[in-house]
Amino acid sequence: MSSTDHYDISNNKSLQRRYQKTVEFLEESIAPPEKILDLGTTNPLSAILRRKGFDVSNTKGEDLDESPHLLTEYSAKTVTAFEIFEHLLNPLSVLRALPGQRLFASVPLSLWFAKAYQNKTDEWDRHFHEFEDWQFDWLLDKGGWQITRRAKWTSPINQIGIRPLLRLFTDRYYIIEAVRKNT
Repeated sequence: MSSTDHYDISNNKSLQRRYQKTVEFLEESIAPPEKILDLGTTNPLSAILRRKGFDVSNTKGEDLDESPHLLTEYSAKTVTAFEIFEHLLNPLSVLRALPGQRLFASVPLSLWFAKAYQNKTDEWDRHFHEFEDWQFDWLLDKGGWQITRRAKWTSPINQIGIRPLLRLFTDRYYIIEAVRKNT
C-alpha cells in the first residue's frame, strides 16, 4: 500500500471531478498495465492509477528546476505530469529532459478573476505559472512535443458568490496528450 492510499478525497467534489476527468482522458489512449513515469512524488492520483492496474513510478521529489538532468535516471514510454508545470520556474528545460515518447500533462488555466495560487507557508505549493491554453501549447512545442489531443473543464465549487458563479462556466483545467517530435 502506498503512503497516499489513506488520502480521503470523498469530501472534495472538485478534486474528485479533476481526478475522474484526468483518468478518463488518460484511459482514452492507454490501458493497464502501461508503464508510466508520473512527475512528482506519490500522490492520490498516482495511487488511483495504480489501483486501476497501471504500472506507475514517481519521481523522488527532486528539484527539477535546479536539476532537470536527473530525469535521465528514469525510463518510461509514457510520462504524466498532472498539475506540475505551474510549480516550475523553468518548465522548458524539464520538458526537454523528459524520457519517453508520450506525454500526458494538465495545468490550471489562468483565471482573469483570481490571482495565481500561493501557499505562504509551503514553497513547494505555489504556482509560478497559471497558463492560458495557447501559452502551454507554445511551451510544449518549444519543448519538443506535438499535441495530439486536448480537453478543458470547469471546476465548480459549492459556494455562493460571484467567483463561484464564474467557476461554473469558466474552464479551469487544461489537459493534453502529446508525442515527442522527431528532431
